[in-house]
Amino acid sequence: MEDCIFCKIVRGEIPSTVVYENDDVLAFEDINPMAPVHVVVIPKKHIATLMDVKGDEMGTMGSIVSAVQEVAKIKGIDEKGFRMVVNCNEEGGQLVFHLHIHVLGGKRLRDELD
Repeated sequence: MEDCIFCKIVRGEIPSTVVYENDDVLAFEDINPMAPVHVVVIPKKHIATLMDVKGDEMGTMGSIVSAVQEVAKIKGIDEKGFRMVVNCNEEGGQLVFHLHIHVLGGKRLRDELD
């Protein structure tokens, strides 16, 4: 998608602070962090929402989970704990329609929703 902000980050058109990268996935610091550690993990291939993951893209989900594990280790939150958040569609709070997982940690996170 030419106008997708995350696709532009993947293509290097918008700078980001990369935390982890492999052939399928890019992880970078969130520009509006909600916790001391806030990293966004995305597939390099444009997939709009979690509901759009189909067939051969299920392997991409495995790559995303592996990337989350690596990010947690890199950021030193793998043992203390962290939260993975996937917002799906408008009522789920998704603002950028490119599948992404927020990795949040570095402090005790609240249990309640907004």
